[in-house]
Amino acid sequence: MKAKNFLALDVGEKRIGLAMADSQVRIAVPFGWVANDERAMKELAEIMLRHDISLVVVGYPRNQSGEPTQQTEFVVDFVRRLGQLDIDAEIAYQDESLTSVQAEQRLAGKIKDKGDIDAEAASIILQDYLEVHG
Repeated sequence: MKAKNFLALDVGEKRIGLAMADSQVRIAVPFGWVANDERAMKELAEIMLRHDISLVVVGYPRNQSGEPTQQTEFVVDFVRRLGQLDIDAEIAYQDESLTSVQAEQRLAGKIKDKGDIDAEAASIILQDYLEVHG
């Protein structure tokens, strides 16, 4: 059986953190970031095609009470636009509560730029998804 490739997105207003994993190894690794600008969808589509992505896992923001926020609306709109790309990949949400905090703690003292935190947060989102969905 062919391995499936997964891409996680930590969608922010300025940057989108990326992480990848496959269905055989099932370990999420940071994969950098792309600027969230007018080129973002094209860049994501190229990454998805180049790496034969079957599933995109997108961090779903909520507040401390578990309620949707203004950022949630931003992410849902982003995912709607992502879904309009002509790419054969499923899209799933994964709760991203506290992933940026965890990412900063993991990278303490090793942070080169904010994109590193976004990529690390994406890897936490993807690892959480892989653990929940066996």
